[in-house]
Amino acid sequence: MNTQPFERLESEVRSYCRSFPTVFTHSEGSHLTDEDGKRYLDFFAGAGVLNYGHNHPDFKKALIAYLEDGGIVHSLDMYSAAKRRFLETFDEVILQPRGMEYRVQFPGPTGTNAVESAFKLARKVTGRKNIVAFTNAFHGMTLGALAASTNAGKRAGAGVPLDNVHVVPFDGYPGAGDSLAYLEAVLDDKGSGVDKPAAIILETVQAEGGIRVAGFNWLKRLETIAHERNILLIVDDIQVGCGRTGPFFSFEPAGIRPDMITLSKSLSGFGLPFSLVLIQPEHDQWAPGEHNGTFRGHNPAFVTATAALEFWRDDSLEKATGKKAELVAERLEKIAAKHSDAIAEVRGRGLIQGLVFKENNMGNKVSAEAFQRGLIVETAGVGDEVLKLLPPLTTTEEEFETGLDIIAESVEAALAQHQREVA
Repeated sequence: MNTQPFERLESEVRSYCRSFPTVFTHSEGSHLTDEDGKRYLDFFAGAGVLNYGHNHPDFKKALIAYLEDGGIVHSLDMYSAAKRRFLETFDEVILQPRGMEYRVQFPGPTGTNAVESAFKLARKVTGRKNIVAFTNAFHGMTLGALAASTNAGKRAGAGVPLDNVHVVPFDGYPGAGDSLAYLEAVLDDKGSGVDKPAAIILETVQAEGGIRVAGFNWLKRLETIAHERNILLIVDDIQVGCGRTGPFFSFEPAGIRPDMITLSKSLSGFGLPFSLVLIQPEHDQWAPGEHNGTFRGHNPAFVTATAALEFWRDDSLEKATGKKAELVAERLEKIAAKHSDAIAEVRGRGLIQGLVFKENNMGNKVSAEAFQRGLIVETAGVGDEVLKLLPPLTTTEEEFETGLDIIAESVEAALAQHQREVA
């Protein structure tokens, strides 16, 4: 295995390759294969990009056919047949069945582009600057999105002040009590020092922040607080949308209607960069060209995203995800119960779940053990205290059993090693 070109030429900023130090060459379904021929079960899914698995054959077939036919690849924001088909299918399959009337903005290829666009529009619509975000949030690495993210290490990399964001406690934040009562108080008290915000942004499940799940009643109450005060509500569904929690949008069970929704990651279905912002029509106040970007017309992503929407013509994927989520939760709870001295709890919803360790860095240690056993699984939380399962939704029950067996073995090994280190 030759990693010398990466170590000699690639920036020190690289990270995932340090956790999973091999050279991958092939992928299919829920598996990756490296150049030595070792096959790995993937419970990482490209940080949530591959909800439908690697190299889904239907998506690949559609993409190859489009390219072989000479389909346009790049089109800025000009009209293209591929974009039209995506918009029509998204409206037919996702929006109309849910009674949703949103305008679709293509802001650029990444999730942080979508967040920046939502902030910029919210500020234009309301004439206000402040954004309310939540503890343990993560919204992206560009300056506006980073200002609404709370990980100290990531924020330190900005090198400039990160302004115009006020952070309040997320649902269940330790010691915060009724966090929404606090939010109401600071919004209504002219002595709080908190400027009335343009928008409130949140993830319904905080993925990078440690798989922290907002309750449905909490979300509904937050929507009421925002709308009673003419504050826009933005749901960042970049990592936990596209079916990750079961339904297409993570907020559907709460019965809320955000003013804006950001989507990316698994939107293209194939790993191609693609993001969008869904905007309630009355808030679509952009002037032509007021926000633009070169890679808003990535037609190969439109093609694979349209193919991926076929999964959502019925509720079979949602039901299957729910069934698999029950299996994962049951197995993780058994692991946690067996090691209750080291594991605080199991968190998650749908197929984003995790083991929360009582000590920082234990997630990393378990992840390393799992990698040695042929499983790729990520960590989360500020102290990497959470082992985060983010498998493709198409992972089979047999593959789940295999992966969960590896996790059980890896927890045993990591804790035993930890005990030797502290003895």
